Amino acid sequence: MADDVLSHIIKWADTARTVRTVLLTSSRATPSATLDRFSDYDVIVAVTDILPFFENREWLKSFGDVLVVYRDPIQDHLGHGRFAYVTQYADGSKIDFTLWPVALLKQIASESKLPSELDIGYSVLLDKDHLADQLQAPTHKAHIPAPPTEAEFQTLVEEFFHESTYVAKHLRRGDLMPLKYNLDQVMKQVNLRRIVEWRIEIDHHWSVKPGAYGKGLKKLLQPSTWTEVEQTYVGPAIEENWDAMFRTISLFRRIAKEVAAFLEFRYPDELDQRVVQYLQHVRTARGP
Repeated sequence: MADDVLSHIIKWADTARTVRTVLLTSSRATPSATLDRFSDYDVIVAVTDILPFFENREWLKSFGDVLVVYRDPIQDHLGHGRFAYVTQYADGSKIDFTLWPVALLKQIASESKLPSELDIGYSVLLDKDHLADQLQAPTHKAHIPAPPTEAEFQTLVEEFFHESTYVAKHLRRGDLMPLKYNLDQVMKQVNLRRIVEWRIEIDHHWSVKPGAYGKGLKKLLQPSTWTEVEQTYVGPAIEENWDAMFRTISLFRRIAKEVAAFLEFRYPDELDQRVVQYLQHVRTARGP
């Protein structure tokens, strides 16, 4: 499957006059990556003019029956416009095409440091004009979390506990969708995930890529900790979401204290205690 898809891309690019360079990036260009049939093909296509590709998406059909597609708007990068087509095909393949003008590739090739989308790993599929010859070699270090400063740590803890007050408000009101957003998205996907990733990096000397949206956490965490993460996710019932919020706080607190100890930061116990007391009061108070 992989060879067929890449061969098809190369053949198409070779015959398209305005396509000058094609780079494969991300997981399929990273030697240590674990791949399966759902792994995306992340492809950068450098062309003489991006507008024809932006205005007419018929060229996407060259690679199969398009099931659904999302198009990013044209955005500025180093003074040049670029955009992407995130394309799911009916046969199961998914190709994320990023269109660059040739001038942008030339500028990046002249820089001493690669952007993260190339530094994570890339391979040259086609280069008609040798535009990629001057690109720096990837370090494969992109997307590895950096150690936080103490200010960043304190800010994360404050944001986490501040978000919990929104959850409590929505729970008392019985507003399911906003409480799920604040609890499952912000408190967990944003705040808890970040503190967990810092804890993982401590054990691995800041050298691993946890994966987008926490997709690699299960493999990196102790089974008991992953079980705690699972237990923070519940259904729509109000009381079970109260319990889930407090379990989320308990897990966050434990991991955050471990991170603070390793990095010699102060954990804000007083903030923690005051907010938890407030949440408990909101839960048990009578009246609307």
